Amino acid sequence: MYEKLSKRALYCMYVAGAITGAIILAVIAAVNYFWIFPEHIEVGKWISLILAVLIVFDVCVSPYFRYHRYRYSINDECIDIVEGYLFVKRNIVPIERLHKLQTKRGPVDQIFKVAKVVVTTGGGDVTIEFLEEEKAEQIAEKLRRRINEIVSEERKKSEGTYSAE
Repeated sequence: MYEKLSKRALYCMYVAGAITGAIILAVIAAVNYFWIFPEHIEVGKWISLILAVLIVFDVCVSPYFRYHRYRYSINDECIDIVEGYLFVKRNIVPIERLHKLQTKRGPVDQIFKVAKVVVTTGGGDVTIEFLEEEKAEQIAEKLRRRINEIVSEERKKSEGTYSAE
């Protein structure tokens, strides 16, 4: 069964998007004002205006869709994460492939009391984002216990094969 994110996650997505959008708009404004587009080139100003409108639209719309599409499921066998805005992506990671677990909190995450659980496998990192801090710690602990169970099962199997030889 998939789990959804809390409302705190939505607010965090909006604030993080607004900060990123403001930085990009500032860069566009600086480039437009100081360097690329002299006053007599109207095309550059139209391009800047279109980019600014698209960025503002993205900042306003993308968190809503990302929030409503984001879901995750963790069972004894795998972690399943579905996320996306325009393109929906699904990550399925077998728990036996996990190498490392981390919980992370950025500055905006700390304001909204959310965290990320970063799972490292042989193929790369998978992140369960925008979790309530307590939930992130519970998930990390549950995964740690499951990894320890798998390791002890593997040790028992390998000890059995060595003693049989």
